[in-house]
Amino acid sequence: MASVPSLAATVHQRVADALSAALPEAGSADPLLRRSDRADFQANGMLALAKKLGGNPRELAAKVVGRLPAGGPGDVISAIEVSGPGFLNISVADRAIVETLAARAADERLGVAPAEKPGTTVIDYAQPNVAKEMHVGHLRSAVIGDAMVKILEFAGEKVVRRHHIGDWGTQFGMLIQYLIEHPHELDHKDAAVSGEEAMSNLNRLYKAARALFDSDLDFRDRSRRRVVDLQAGDEETLALWRKFVDESKIYFYSVFDKLDMEIRDPDVVGESGYNDMLAETCRLLEESGVAVRSEGALCVFFDDVKGPDGNPVPLIVQKSDGGYGYAATDLSAIRDRVRNLGADTLLYVVDARQSLHFKMVFETARRIGWLNDEVHAVQLAFGTVLGKDGKPFKTREGETVRLVDLLDEAIERASAVVREKAQDLTDEEIAERGAQVGIGAVKYADLSTSASRDYKFDLDQMVSLHGDTSVYLQYAYARIRSILRKAGDTRAAAHPELALAPAERALGLHADQFAETLREVAAEYAPHKLAAYLYQLASLYTTFYDQCPVLKAETPEMVENRLFLCDVTARTLHQGMALLGIRTPERL
Repeated sequence: MASVPSLAATVHQRVADALSAALPEAGSADPLLRRSDRADFQANGMLALAKKLGGNPRELAAKVVGRLPAGGPGDVISAIEVSGPGFLNISVADRAIVETLAARAADERLGVAPAEKPGTTVIDYAQPNVAKEMHVGHLRSAVIGDAMVKILEFAGEKVVRRHHIGDWGTQFGMLIQYLIEHPHELDHKDAAVSGEEAMSNLNRLYKAARALFDSDLDFRDRSRRRVVDLQAGDEETLALWRKFVDESKIYFYSVFDKLDMEIRDPDVVGESGYNDMLAETCRLLEESGVAVRSEGALCVFFDDVKGPDGNPVPLIVQKSDGGYGYAATDLSAIRDRVRNLGADTLLYVVDARQSLHFKMVFETARRIGWLNDEVHAVQLAFGTVLGKDGKPFKTREGETVRLVDLLDEAIERASAVVREKAQDLTDEEIAERGAQVGIGAVKYADLSTSASRDYKFDLDQMVSLHGDTSVYLQYAYARIRSILRKAGDTRAAAHPELALAPAERALGLHADQFAETLREVAAEYAPHKLAAYLYQLASLYTTFYDQCPVLKAETPEMVENRLFLCDVTARTLHQGMALLGIRTPERL
């Protein structure tokens, strides 16, 4: 279905046409339309235009009003007035609100048309490390990245997911050597191994190997020789390395499953996936002159990147001993994603503390031409998860908090809230809803904060029924579904001929902004703006619910029209929350 123009877009076009007709000398001037608390919309463009044309802004505004049809039976605009120094205060007709919403409701996508010219975006997100436990620091990349995948796919973009896991490095020499000397350390008790058991095995082996490495010089030497074997492609060493990767994946997937996220195995391409490209990447950089040798290392220098001593800090692509740095892997990944995956946008959902590294990597790729005007890279940088005390989130012992422990506690807290409010739910349903509410609470707390900002991880607030929480939105949705069930055979139907109460108008106008909001969210990689939109929608619905009886409205037509507003609101909440990766249970 074609896009349903929002009332804001329609009014904007009408005012722009009237402006061109009244003031041809203005050309295609922007009326600067925005929502207003003095009317439905306000156009402020007359002030800048009067300055440009040397006229009186109120007089110019009056000329524009004279060209705007308003107040007639079929007019979108019901009233318009000039206020202040030349603002236009514009109100839209009740009929126009209901008819526009009806057009949205007739479309399964609520009038959100896919992009006409979609591109291909590769999103790099959810990047845990092999043989290491996932901690709270892994939360944001996973949650923000998963939401952006869903939002961009809904917008019509072709999205390729990439999980750049840490699966290569010198630490594997130590782990593999230990496993060779203790061959049963990763054995399973039964065929169906759990993620928790897999991580327990890896943790135990890692600690034992590290203790031996630190205390036994001979083992340390054997471990270092094993790194050489790994990098040389020795079959036995590679087979044991793959065992560590596979064991870690069992654990990773169990955590992502708890997070209600789909991670597909072909999308997991770790550091090792680019090993065969590293030498060629370095050769191309050196031959092109983008990278130069400095004290034996292959480096890229930047005029604006200097250390505390004022000397340039380079991006080291290859170390003086011949080893490759992270930069070589990241640049090889860019080559692969542009050349083989056909990407025109590379989106990296990565901690803000890595911003300098990625700034240098992207600039290097631009210098050699792997990135250009047609292909660009963006870091969606995120801040830190803090404890209630405003400091980086740690356990009482000062350890990093295990991600799975946080998620389990969130589910436990949410289940208590659901159990307290539940009226006709079984224990099994309470457990299911508890998981949906708990995981939703964690995701929403993250996504409702601008990605670049730090945020406090406060479970008490996250699972609260009050304020800007996913629980508030989920209960608003469940309340609407309850009303629609109670309506029985009474249908939800739009009645454009009816006058709307103020709370109905406010709800309808906001619901109409869904498509525009999603376009902005997709263009800016800003899921927090979708969260803010949905919270406002739920808040406006609460006011509507308090002020406008639905099933006991004065006439059958009003009942149907209010059920129609309920239905559009519920569908918008459901779709919006799904794009954030959050479930909306029918009953709570």
